[in-house]
Amino acid sequence: MLLRFRVANVRSLRDEQELSFVVPEGDEGRGSRGLTLSDGKELSLYPVLGIFGANASGKSNVITALKRMRDAVLNSYAAWTSYDGIPRDEFALDPRAAEENTFYEADIVLADGVRWTYGFELGARRVESEWLFAYPKGRRQVWFDRDASREQVYEFPGGRLQDRALLARITRPDSLLLTRAADDAHPQLTPVYDWFRSNLWDITPEAERPQREAYTAQRLLESATTRRRIEELLRVADLGIAGAEVVREPGRAPVVRLRHSGGGAEAVPLDWQAESFGTRSWFALIGPLLLALDTGAVLLVDELDASLHSRFAAEVVRLFQTPWANPKGAQLVFTAHDPSLFRNPSGRRLLQPGQLWLTEKDERGATELFPISDWEPTEEADLMTSYLEGSYGGVPRVSEGQVVRRLLAVDTAAEAGTETEEG
Repeated sequence: MLLRFRVANVRSLRDEQELSFVVPEGDEGRGSRGLTLSDGKELSLYPVLGIFGANASGKSNVITALKRMRDAVLNSYAAWTSYDGIPRDEFALDPRAAEENTFYEADIVLADGVRWTYGFELGARRVESEWLFAYPKGRRQVWFDRDASREQVYEFPGGRLQDRALLARITRPDSLLLTRAADDAHPQLTPVYDWFRSNLWDITPEAERPQREAYTAQRLLESATTRRRIEELLRVADLGIAGAEVVREPGRAPVVRLRHSGGGAEAVPLDWQAESFGTRSWFALIGPLLLALDTGAVLLVDELDASLHSRFAAEVVRLFQTPWANPKGAQLVFTAHDPSLFRNPSGRRLLQPGQLWLTEKDERGATELFPISDWEPTEEADLMTSYLEGSYGGVPRVSEGQVVRRLLAVDTAAEAGTETEEG
C-alpha cells in the first residue's frame, strides 16, 4: 500500500509537495481502514484521495509525478541509456530549476507488513542521491544510502544488503541502484521494485482508450464470473444494456458488441462505434478498475469526471471505499473538477476532509498541494459549499460575470479603434 508520496521540481510542482493516505490524528474511523504493520502498530489509511482545483492549477501534474517515479524505477537501467541526459521535466518558469535536483520519495507497505521508504534525486546527467529505509520493528534501518557528491558514493550500514559491493560497482551513475538490482533478480530488493511494477497504474479517460477497451474485452473472455461482473457494471451505467459479447472474426481484432434491450423486444447487439462516448469510456475503465480491486493495486485516474456523470464517478469512489467490494485494500487517486463528489445526494460526506486535496498556484506559477483537513472544518461544515465559496482555496479566481465583462471590454476597444481608423 502507498502511505505517502513526496515530490519536488517536476512540472509545476516546484517546491516539495506531499500527498498522504495516512488519516490525520483524531479522524480515525471516518472513511478509513486499519493496516497492521510488521511491528504490530495499527495505522489508519484512506482508500481514496481526490485532488480538486482550478484549471491549470497542477492537479494532473500530481498524477504525472507519481507516474514519472514509477517510470524511473522501472526503466532507468535500460531506457535511460538512449537519452541525452536523464529525462526530468523540471519546473519551467524558473531558469534555476534546471540546475536543481528533481526529488521523489514514497512510503510503501509490502504484503508482509514491513514499511519501506524509497527515494532518489535526479540531476541532469546522473543520479545525485538514492536511499532505501525499512522499518520492520518500527525503527529505521538504512539499507543503502547513495550520494554522488561523496568520495564513497554508496554506504550500506549494518551490512544487511547482499552483493552490495557488486551492486555499487555495476550501477551506472545515470541509473537507479534499485532498477539495476531488480534486473538481476536481487532477492532482497526485487520486492520493492515489484511494488512499483504492480502499482501506480495511470488512466486518462480521453487517452489510450482503445487499449483499455481491448483490455476490458480480453477480461470478458477470462471466465463466466468476470463476464458477469463486467456486464453488471455495464447494466448499472447504461439503461437497456442486457449483456456484452466479443466477436472474433478470422484476420481481424476482436470486436465488442453490447446487447441492448428495450420495449420488451429481444436484446440487439449494436455496432461498437454506435455506442455513446460515456458508455465506451465506462467500458474502458471497468477492466483496469477490476484489476486494481482484484490485486490491491494503487490506481491513478486523471479527470475521473471528464467522461462520466458525477453519479458514476461517485460509484467508482464507493467501490474503493466499501470494504466488501475492496477486500484487498486497493487505493484510488483521482483528479476531478466536479465538487458534487464532496457529498452524497443525501448531503452526507462522500469523502472526508483528509481525502479532499486541493491544488493552487502561487505568484511564481508553482503548485501547492494541501488537504482540506488542514483547515480543520467542523463535523457539520458543508465542504462543497465552503469549497465553492473559496474558503479553502483551490477554486478559480473569477468573479461572477468577469468573463463577459472582459470580452465586452475587448470588443468595445476594437470597435473604438475601427471608428478611429475610419475617421
